[in-house]
Amino acid sequence: MGARSKARKRALDILFQADVRGDDLGVILAAEAQRAASEPARQASWLYARDIVDGVIDHQDEIDEQIVTHARDWKLERMPAVDRAVLRIGVWEALYNDEIPVAVAIDEAVELAKEFSTDEAGSFVHGVLARIARAG
Repeated sequence: MGARSKARKRALDILFQADVRGDDLGVILAAEAQRAASEPARQASWLYARDIVDGVIDHQDEIDEQIVTHARDWKLERMPAVDRAVLRIGVWEALYNDEIPVAVAIDEAVELAKEFSTDEAGSFVHGVLARIARAG
């Protein structure tokens, strides 16, 4: 597994944790930064995970608006927390990270959803992100 795939999993963990616990993303990010400093082997994945989480923090309102607009009758608060986190990562990568092709952002988000959420989550995430990409 590549460093970016590992980073997406770390970012998912951070976003999910903040959402479920109601903790501040910045606090969780700082704790992860301390942990990463003591684990040099994980440095490459940490740097991109931090970029993702920082990007989600910086663009949270716009990202959530895109999700709600394109989720077709799904309110953000009704979505499982893991799906919200995966979608936020996917939207940030697709719309705000020029280094990641949109198709890759969608594929990676779908894989995260398949691995960490329900059987239907992969197709849900794909549908939402594909509509966002077409509208983009």
